[in-house]
Amino acid sequence: MAYTFCIANQKGGVGKTTTAINLAAALAVAERRTLMVDCDPQGNATTGFGIDKQTLAKTLYDGLIGAASAAELTVGGQVPFLQVIPARVELIGFEVEMVDAPDRELALKSLLRQVSADYDFILIDCPPSLSLLTVNAMTAADGLIIPLQCEFYALEGLGQLMRTMNRIRQRLNPDLEIAGILLTMFDKRTNLSSQVAEEARKYFADLVFRTVVPRNVRLGEAPSFGKSIIAYDAQSAGAQSYLDLAREILQNGHRRRAVAEAVGKEPATT
Repeated sequence: MAYTFCIANQKGGVGKTTTAINLAAALAVAERRTLMVDCDPQGNATTGFGIDKQTLAKTLYDGLIGAASAAELTVGGQVPFLQVIPARVELIGFEVEMVDAPDRELALKSLLRQVSADYDFILIDCPPSLSLLTVNAMTAADGLIIPLQCEFYALEGLGQLMRTMNRIRQRLNPDLEIAGILLTMFDKRTNLSSQVAEEARKYFADLVFRTVVPRNVRLGEAPSFGKSIIAYDAQSAGAQSYLDLAREILQNGHRRRAVAEAVGKEPATT
């Protein structure tokens, strides 16, 4: 069974989609069977892999409303070991159409259960809001990755995300854990980035990944070419950071045993 990561933060522009795309690509490069699920109606993770949304016959929306199976939705993610369930703007309709449906929070979990045995990891990219789609993603996940930008007001709103997570643990998914907080957009030239990183490590301690994603021009360029940073410029600092993150998750992650079991390996001892 796959270990499922939900990548969420209700703040926009913190690196959620960048992390989803590039961590998925990095895990695939490590030859782990990986599925990336675009759960954002903007569909940026879909286009980030060079997928033409207009040519898609079916998207995540069709799966969530029961009009297609998970296997029918998957498309290639440009590299071996990587598949994508794409999204398009009609995904907005899911929240409206399912508002009165029983078990509406379980739609994504039920869909992904169909293919969980086919993958080692599933990554879910969430919209920048605490919506029904985000609740579905957290309900379907084993671990939550929280990208935290190293900028002013970085910690603002994080409490609300934690409260949402706790409610989901109480009502829908008692096994949901924080897999890690990922520091993004780190600029070593500024004191502010260092201060934010220091504060995050002070308050969240071992929940913060050792890997830090730098502010990197190549990371910003890659999506416009429909490529992950690893396919676009594998030697860049951005690519190396996501390869390091994948390595940390596989070898020394904060949830080593759960992740190790997902790929059939014994965790490293501390």
